[in-house]
Amino acid sequence: MGTPEFSVTALDALVEAGHEVICAYSQPPRPAGRGKKPRPSPVQQRAEVLGIPVRHPSTLKTPEARAEFAALDADVAVVVAYGLILPQAVLDAPSHGCLNIHASLLPRWRGAAPIHRAVMAGDVETGVCIMQMDAGLDTGPVLMRAATPIGASDTTGDLHDRLAVMGGELIVQTLARLDALEAEAQPDTGVTYASKIDKAEARVDWTRPAAEVDQLIRGLSPFPGAWCDIGDERVKLLRSTVTDGAGAPGTHLGGFEVACGDGAVQILQAQRPGKRAMPVAEVLRGLTLPGHLG
Repeated sequence: MGTPEFSVTALDALVEAGHEVICAYSQPPRPAGRGKKPRPSPVQQRAEVLGIPVRHPSTLKTPEARAEFAALDADVAVVVAYGLILPQAVLDAPSHGCLNIHASLLPRWRGAAPIHRAVMAGDVETGVCIMQMDAGLDTGPVLMRAATPIGASDTTGDLHDRLAVMGGELIVQTLARLDALEAEAQPDTGVTYASKIDKAEARVDWTRPAAEVDQLIRGLSPFPGAWCDIGDERVKLLRSTVTDGAGAPGTHLGGFEVACGDGAVQILQAQRPGKRAMPVAEVLRGLTLPGHLG
């Protein structure tokens, strides 16, 4: 049960490990592209290539949807970035319950955007947990976990790819040892919530310390992308590093170095409207930076 690219990695790992995947559940196709034609999710596309039956109900709360799920008589449901709430009847239907691949070290960053929030908060590590799902929001006991450091240059995109692979490996290990594993209840302390990213968060505030600006840029890269105004363009800033430059917040210090409330950041990758993401040297060939950035 999953929807985006992050979930495809787990699906492939299960198939490669020899598990019989009897059905794939995914979000319904969404309008996409210039023609706004319904586009199947990445999980649906991959499952169809693998010959796995696909279902994409808009809800699992109806008696019909619950009955269809129960009729699968599944041993276990693997859930990763699915996007629908699972009613208790669905959680209880597989003989070994529903296992969630969650991209954080629970109980830190329960919720919708754990990778973004870990980078934006300046966390030094994150990871993946395999959780036995219950009715709460990522509150279930943890069966296995694996950690990875967050490097000074890591973006959310970098971590996304790394954690997707880790999640696929860890769910395979979990299923191989499922009968022997003891689920560990999450502690009551250290709980944080990774709320969805609001577009209003994406505008860079140069009055913030350079470390926070850098974390924002890397945390929102590649999507939705932190941005600033340069002339009449809204330019996305996708990679950065902290420097020891100084000046009034927003001052252009040369190259694509910008002063912040404390220190400065050097932009390493950016994207102009309608163009691809480019290294900063390419961006600056066609863009003149003003003395102060908005």
